[in-house]
Amino acid sequence: MLSPGHVGRFAPSPTGPLHAGSLLAALGSWMYARRHGGRWLLRMEDLDPPREPPGAAENQLATLARLGLHADGPVLWQSRRHAAYAEALARLQAEGLAFPCACSRADLAATAGIHRGCVVPPPQDPRTGSVRLRVDDRPIAFDDEVHGRIVQRLASSVGDVVLRRADGLWAYQLACVVDDAFQGVTHIVRGADLLDSTPRQIALQRALGLPTPHYLHLPLRRDARGRKLSKSEGAAAIDGQNPLELLRAAWLALGQDPAHWPGAATPEAALAAAVPAFDPSRIPPDPVGGAIDPARHCDAQHSSELADKG
Repeated sequence: MLSPGHVGRFAPSPTGPLHAGSLLAALGSWMYARRHGGRWLLRMEDLDPPREPPGAAENQLATLARLGLHADGPVLWQSRRHAAYAEALARLQAEGLAFPCACSRADLAATAGIHRGCVVPPPQDPRTGSVRLRVDDRPIAFDDEVHGRIVQRLASSVGDVVLRRADGLWAYQLACVVDDAFQGVTHIVRGADLLDSTPRQIALQRALGLPTPHYLHLPLRRDARGRKLSKSEGAAAIDGQNPLELLRAAWLALGQDPAHWPGAATPEAALAAAVPAFDPSRIPPDPVGGAIDPARHCDAQHSSELADKG
């Protein structure tokens, strides 16, 4: 029975097919939600059309389905949520918490983050440049379930947060915060590459009067050269054609006991049987090396079964 009080989510960007790092986040968030009797939602963060190949979103959803990772409700498409983001931005601007900014990154670096010409003197034409959230240097702290206490001072570490980009596209931070609240997300399980974004999102949650979810950031997957697996770095795609092997490999990458990965005929059956054994305290904080190799993990599973028989 699902608990209405626990809601998790997986929110990929459709800039290409899913890869091993995507699967780690999908499985980790699904397992965490199910282990706590919660619901698991899907959100497609399709807000950057120039970077989104045709059919990429549908490909990702088909891969998740082949892996047995089915959402508890319809997919939320960010490309259909422009009005919600505009409303949130208007509120922030009306309260003096957001301002238009034509400063480039180079401009800000040269002036130690001071927005000369858009904060002092009065703001420029709001139709030009980006729009930013005004931040201060008071510490923002939160407790991550894997990484412990995290503290960041936004003004000195990242500066005022972009809410709408200079090209008119919505920034990730605003869309993410608005949609997490809209979907009722209570627990966010995602990759550690977004750990640094969390204080910015908490600042935005507070500015909008929205609740702050519980956070758990999963280890990143690294390639043989130590680089984070990502679509931009050409990470190998997974298509879900070997779902049981892929899921088992991701289970191991999450630090879970290999003895508790069930032998099952379908991914849905394997996932359901593994839920009671999922232990978040076993999730490692450090990056996991190598991409998922279904053949290698299949061989390893076969060797383990032979050893058990001996």
